[in-house]
Amino acid sequence: MSHDEGHIMSTSEKLVRMANQIAAFFHSKPREEGIAGVAEHINKFWEPRMRRQLFEMLDNGGEGFNELVVAASARIKRPAAPEAAGLGPGAVVPGRKGLGAGESKAGIAASPK
Repeated sequence: MSHDEGHIMSTSEKLVRMANQIAAFFHSKPREEGIAGVAEHINKFWEPRMRRQLFEMLDNGGEGFNELVVAASARIKRPAAPEAAGLGPGAVVPGRKGLGAGESKAGIAASPK
């Protein structure tokens, strides 16, 4: 894979690229099978935050997405917003780091002895 010198791919660019690679694979199938295949793959293998970002991008025009990804979006499970799932600011998420896991902005507190 070649990159422009000095260009670092953003998370959004990576997500578009991955979705389009899935769509490229399914373009050889009949259209309905391709749409179903793209949706099934994303539903099975993409975690909710990836699907959430996918829908944010599609809701904002979907620039750069293969048309098969756009067509499949009607069959892709739209995850709830973090706030709706009870994962708003300060929510504790087991196994995670950062504010969502209960860490403070001040840094890591000393553990009690």
